[in-house]
Amino acid sequence: MKYRHEWKHEITAFDVLCLRRRLSAVMQPDPHASNGRYLVRSLYFDDLRDQALQDKLNGVSRREKFRLRCYNGDDSYLVLEKKSKLGGLCAKEQPRLTRPQAEALLQGNPAALQDSPDPLVQELCAKMRTRGLRPKTIVDYTREPFVFFPGHVRVTLDYNIRTGLQSTDFFNFRCPTVPAGDAAAILEVKWDEYLPTVIRDLVQLPTTRSSAFSKYAACRIYG
Repeated sequence: MKYRHEWKHEITAFDVLCLRRRLSAVMQPDPHASNGRYLVRSLYFDDLRDQALQDKLNGVSRREKFRLRCYNGDDSYLVLEKKSKLGGLCAKEQPRLTRPQAEALLQGNPAALQDSPDPLVQELCAKMRTRGLRPKTIVDYTREPFVFFPGHVRVTLDYNIRTGLQSTDFFNFRCPTVPAGDAAAILEVKWDEYLPTVIRDLVQLPTTRSSAFSKYAACRIYG
């Protein structure tokens, strides 16, 4: 896995407006975004002891979490993600899944994926069997992504973060959701070996404060 640097900041709705103008003047919109943004739906997995949630709340430096993800309500492109954190560094693994594979995971049936050649799929299935990993909650939000090729920088503005409470009905895009937590929006900055000064200066705001904000933790606030 390749680890990257990551900053997260809680920002206001007004900050989003300011940053959108600043970033678009220097950075390129992510080519995968439609009209500069896309909708993200994630379904997070956790074990019987809510280990991923507890590690986050307790500030454990080395931690991991699994999630199923799709974009813009399109179930033809599904990915299983494992996000690993080590201090201020992060890494992601992202194999594709078919809808039948995803549905087997939602039903807590790892045996249906036993023939998958992907190591990450096999790892999740093993942890479902041995640690009781199961789907926990849906997390929805809107993302505006920007990229800057020097330093392989990616800056995202995430807002309208909503929780499905205890719903795991991942493919029901009309399932009820409610706002999660108090943060209006989240600024995320990721880069490889160095962060160019121009980008560092762009993301500085008077109201910005460094944060260990977790969408998953915020969306588990109700249970």
